[in-house]
Amino acid sequence: MNTEVLVTLGLILIIAGFIVLLAAGLKGETRFAFGGFIGPVPFGFANDQKLLWIVILVITIALLVLYLRP
Repeated sequence: MNTEVLVTLGLILIIAGFIVLLAAGLKGETRFAFGGFIGPVPFGFANDQKLLWIVILVITIALLVLYLRP
């Protein structure tokens, strides 16, 4: 893939994410979670404890798989 395709795909995903967030916010009772890494340390923010653990576990497992990939 060339750079132009990746940039276009990234922008489409960002815009789709904003649309999903807007639609969910209008729905009323909304739960959210956000997570990532700072160096080797996972972090996350959420308004629901279960959702936070799911996000942190998914991110950790996904990055572990990417790291161990040959």
